[in-house]
Amino acid sequence: MEVVKSLIQSEKDGTLSFGDFSLREKQKKSDFKHEGDLYKVKCFSEITRLEKNETFVYESVPGTAVFNLKISEKEISFSLTGKGDIQITVELQAEKEYEVIVSGESLGVMKTNLGGKLTFSVEADEDSKKDVKIVEK
Repeated sequence: MEVVKSLIQSEKDGTLSFGDFSLREKQKKSDFKHEGDLYKVKCFSEITRLEKNETFVYESVPGTAVFNLKISEKEISFSLTGKGDIQITVELQAEKEYEVIVSGESLGVMKTNLGGKLTFSVEADEDSKKDVKIVEK
């Protein structure tokens, strides 16, 4: 089972890793500096949530560990581990279409709501990573 024991960390390639779904009680880390932005993470077995400059970025229910999160103008990519059926919500641009690809398999094209949120599910295994890519269409 791979988790981020420090709750959040910068990776050598400029990406961000966060989350520890093995925790029984909620823990959080605020004011984590990464590439000029401030991040806040809250996580435990039931939820993992990431905010950037006090704005929502990512949430999973139940909790996950996320590795190598990379966000660009047209794409978000990351790997995750967790347990069972996980609902993931990410913040993107409002009312745009995105293709969600999990471990090379397309889940289809989905449209964000007025607030820019996109929600999808991933069947995760704590012993292997699932690669997720969300690409604007």
